[in-house]
Amino acid sequence: MTIILNRLSLLQLDALKELGNIGAGNAATALSQILNKKVDMSVPRVKVYPIEEIPELFGGSENIVVGVLLRMFGDMQGSLMFLLDEESALKLLDMMMIPDVQHVTEEIAMSAIMEVGNIISSSYLNSLSFFSSLTIVPSTPGFAYDMAGAILGTILFEVSEMSDQVLLIETDFLGNGEAIKGHFFVLPDLQSLGILLKSVGVE
Repeated sequence: MTIILNRLSLLQLDALKELGNIGAGNAATALSQILNKKVDMSVPRVKVYPIEEIPELFGGSENIVVGVLLRMFGDMQGSLMFLLDEESALKLLDMMMIPDVQHVTEEIAMSAIMEVGNIISSSYLNSLSFFSSLTIVPSTPGFAYDMAGAILGTILFEVSEMSDQVLLIETDFLGNGEAIKGHFFVLPDLQSLGILLKSVGVE
């Protein structure tokens, strides 16, 4: 079943939000264990955006962001992104007690950020897989440090071949008060979205 995004019902959107809530809860717990600090999360937002509006979610196409990108394979396909601004990335590294990091592109910094992204993405997908009974396999993580428009370009180009809109399941993580703000995005492709909804009984 292939989904038409602007025809999703409130029931379907609520089902996706609940799945996002479960996944994000597990991801927040994993991040909390890594940092040994309490990590809060926002209520997941499930929204259909025109593709050209996506970079604005990151402060504009030219805004520099640090992130980890993964692809989903198996019964469900698409992309996952864990993105932070540069200041939050450095504070994350400090909370992980990574020594003497001056810039996020240093090898030890990139390795640590990729490990965090990999752990929380895997935690998210494991819970999603459990509740949907789907096999979802993440790719190895890729590190990204660039303007938001450049990072998103390839992913959104692939999406744009099928639709001029994209559905985002979006969650914000907040650690150590206001110190760290991370954004976690799930972009399932249209066919996978239909499979996911069918798996939880909301067609």
